[in-house]
Amino acid sequence: MAELNTEEEQVQAIKDWWKRNGSSLLMGIGAALAIVFGWQAWQNHQDQQRTEAANQFATLLNAFGNEADETSGETVAFVAKTLRDDYTDSTYAVYGNLVLARQQLIEENDAEAAVASLQWALEKAGEHKALAMVVRNRLARAQFSGERYDDALATIDAAGSMESADAFAAIFSELRGDILLAQGDEKGALDAYLAAREQSQQGRSGILELKLSDLGVGEEA
Repeated sequence: MAELNTEEEQVQAIKDWWKRNGSSLLMGIGAALAIVFGWQAWQNHQDQQRTEAANQFATLLNAFGNEADETSGETVAFVAKTLRDDYTDSTYAVYGNLVLARQQLIEENDAEAAVASLQWALEKAGEHKALAMVVRNRLARAQFSGERYDDALATIDAAGSMESADAFAAIFSELRGDILLAQGDEKGALDAYLAAREQSQQGRSGILELKLSDLGVGEEA
């Protein structure tokens, strides 16, 4: 009988505990499940977004490479805008605007439009250091093409303390020389070209040597 009472007391204790804590326990379980399934849903959404952005970028590349299509330029512009608007945080949006800027600068001869596209891309590429340096190089060249020389120099200067800067040092020094030469500063251009020669990790560049030759410096110097 004592054993029965003990079992009844245990059952009653469980019932009493459930009355006091059951609702909060269920709420805790529900919250945990919501977090788990919410995270899975978010991950699935992110995967879907990446896939859709990749498909959009593939469409842009196909249009950009299709010289026979007279509407390819419009397609590139439209898809690049779609990537900016709908997939803002995707690196595909940055890549898409790099392609768009190339089209604007080379095929449409619209340096200002290219600068705008590249400035947007640079803002979005911040966490991707190497990609940001590529965008910065393109931006400085677009500014140079638009005769915005001071802006181009400022873009180059801002890269100096960034990660991956060493890999781009020769490229930026040569571009600096081009800009300074366009401004009439031959001495500054010469110094920049010589720095580019010294910083080059690929050996001497034929084009760079021609630029130095035009300023009176031979390959033996």
